[in-house]
Amino acid sequence: MADQNGHIDVGPPREAVAGVGFPAPPPPIYACTLTPELVAKAREELQEKPEWRLRDVQALRDMILKDHPNLRTRLDDAFLLRFLRARKFDYDRALQLLLNYHANRKAWPEVFQDLKPSTVKHVLDLGFLTVLPRPDPRGRYILCLRPGKWKPNDYPFVDNIRAIYLTLEKLIQPEESQVNGIVILVDYGGVGLSQASNPGPLLAKKVVGILQDGFPIRIKAVNIVNEPRIFKGIFAIIKPFLKEKMAERYVLHGSDLASLHRVIPQSVLPQEYGGVAGRLDMSAWSRTLLEAEEEFVVEFCQPDPLEGVILPDSMLFEGEQAGAHGDDSFRHLRSQLYYCY
Repeated sequence: MADQNGHIDVGPPREAVAGVGFPAPPPPIYACTLTPELVAKAREELQEKPEWRLRDVQALRDMILKDHPNLRTRLDDAFLLRFLRARKFDYDRALQLLLNYHANRKAWPEVFQDLKPSTVKHVLDLGFLTVLPRPDPRGRYILCLRPGKWKPNDYPFVDNIRAIYLTLEKLIQPEESQVNGIVILVDYGGVGLSQASNPGPLLAKKVVGILQDGFPIRIKAVNIVNEPRIFKGIFAIIKPFLKEKMAERYVLHGSDLASLHRVIPQSVLPQEYGGVAGRLDMSAWSRTLLEAEEEFVVEFCQPDPLEGVILPDSMLFEGEQAGAHGDDSFRHLRSQLYYCY
């Protein structure tokens, strides 16, 4: 049952999955779960004032109801806070991010249609991604991606994107992740020409667009390890779509684990990366997602949230309009990949 302000009562929060250090989602009726240290951090870095927090949420809610009355979106405090925190409590930018978040679903149906963990179980079983069980000393959870585990003949690359998106949705639930942000660790070991050339520039642009402008999460660093020479070509596909601030957060370590340890302590890294946290366990995060199947069905397997909502063309991906240009640029980049390989 929801009251007029969008507060939703769906019962108490679930317990965290056994064996996983990831916290349970915050309660549906908002009660701040941040420690005093994180409250201070949010005040300093995000301009979040606890005494004004719910006032700010209500202001964003009022903007949505006034300007976009047909938008089918959650209006509860916890959900709207994600967007305010991601845009440092700038109402207009938070609203734009929320609209982009929903526009992504309309623009990319092959990712968002019937989006739930059971549909990407094959990706999880393959070991393409996981989340390390302990955050780093700054409280940031580490999303570990291993593109070399995927082969183009196994399944479409878009399934990897679906698994990443579901992981981000789970990671953003706890308030500490909203304040601290996350770190991405990408291991390019085993990546060859077939994997590197498969996504293409248009697909890369869509992925970067979601991460930069369409999802309420703070990506604080992207650490690349074991990148081959071919990575120059891969990054050539991605870099044109990165904002300068995000591009600066990409750090290439090669096979130098000492370099990696300077930014991610050995205490939270698995043995594969010179850490002491045991072998890399791919199954724990898989269980976390699969056991959250019902909440994803409620969130994503519903009618189009933008039905009846008119959005400017500039908010949607270029799609077919960029086809010819995208093909030309891809042919150029593919030649670079062959050269690097």
